[in-house]
Amino acid sequence: MNRMAWVGIVAFTGVVAAVGYWMGAHSAMQAPQEAAQPVKKERKVLYYRNPMGLPDTSPVPKKDSMGMDYVPVYEDGGPEPDMARGMVKISLDKVQLLGVRSEPALPRELTRTIHAVGTIQANERLLYQVAPRFEGWIEKLYVNTTGQSVVRGQPLMEVYSPDLVTAQEEYLIALRGAGELQDSGAGARAVMQRQADDALGRLRNWEIADQELQTLQRDGKPSRLLVYRSAASGVVLRKPGIEGMRFMPGEVLFEIADLSSVWLLADVSEQDIGLVQPGQEARLGIVAYPGTAFSGKVMFVYPTIDAGTRTAKVRIELANPGGLLKPAMFANVELVSGDARGEVLAVPESAVLDSGTRQVVLVRRGEGLFEPRTVRLGMRADGYAEVAEGLQEGEQVVVRANFLIDAESNLRAALEAFGGQDDPAGHKGH
Repeated sequence: MNRMAWVGIVAFTGVVAAVGYWMGAHSAMQAPQEAAQPVKKERKVLYYRNPMGLPDTSPVPKKDSMGMDYVPVYEDGGPEPDMARGMVKISLDKVQLLGVRSEPALPRELTRTIHAVGTIQANERLLYQVAPRFEGWIEKLYVNTTGQSVVRGQPLMEVYSPDLVTAQEEYLIALRGAGELQDSGAGARAVMQRQADDALGRLRNWEIADQELQTLQRDGKPSRLLVYRSAASGVVLRKPGIEGMRFMPGEVLFEIADLSSVWLLADVSEQDIGLVQPGQEARLGIVAYPGTAFSGKVMFVYPTIDAGTRTAKVRIELANPGGLLKPAMFANVELVSGDARGEVLAVPESAVLDSGTRQVVLVRRGEGLFEPRTVRLGMRADGYAEVAEGLQEGEQVVVRANFLIDAESNLRAALEAFGGQDDPAGHKGH
């Protein structure tokens, strides 16, 4: 073999060796990179559990009667891959042990029952005071006891008054003068008639009843004593007048109340007064008549608050045809107040965890899976709270044992801060 042939062989061998070295080096560089990217192993689902913790499973995905998805249970026993950070995971046996119960957030028409106490009072519009407009003396009392019933026009007392006697005499003199001047000029008769009318008008202004004036005209002589009659029907609440006493103009001798309609003045707490409006129906329980229901209507909400009791007066008007309701009787009041907006989204008040600075509910996201959700609350009424923000209709919120779940989550959060040590029950922090 000549020299040129050997040179060719050597050159070819070198090229082959170089190519082999490059391929080996390239493969060595590629191997670690491929090893750093292993094929993602798909987790195997054993079955699907009922999201509400019921003993019901399914081999395939499905929804429960509330439309919630069944929760997958994986072969490795790990949590669901889509479990959001901040959620609370509790085992099924612990859920059952705690007695966790949930209800959906639903639209409700919130009605709040306001409880108050009050007392029966006389209807101020039906009060009447007997206060003569002249000076005199009480000669005789026909109505002489407090609580006595009277009717309009009934005699209350006989009085003597020099002013009444004088007015009677003036009237009779003018009346006789007008009769004697029948044959005189019309001017003279008119003057006497005007004097008679003035005297009669003065007696009427002093509230002398028509019966006494007719007697005066019939008999033609003044009476020393005149009967003073009641101008209203009702019950005598107060009777300061006694026989023989002297009274001055405007002095109250009788106070009479018509009790066919009465008021109940209820003391409503300051925090509830905004829910009370005129026209509301009121249910009443009168202590004197247990088992008997009474009803009335709110007529007025007083514009002031009692600084001592922090309550406001609410006036309720009641019909009292049988006279069962008496002034100063004690009553329990129920006022049912609704929301003018109609139905609003609401949850039971037991679902709310209130820290004082914020309100939180636990939303049930699956079996043993709970999401703490901050909410903004509105009106509270009869065990329910309006949710203005933070929840959607139909979401399940925990209404029983929620504070235990909250305590569980706080414990786990504390353990996690110390590196995930086992808690006393043997659970790992996460």
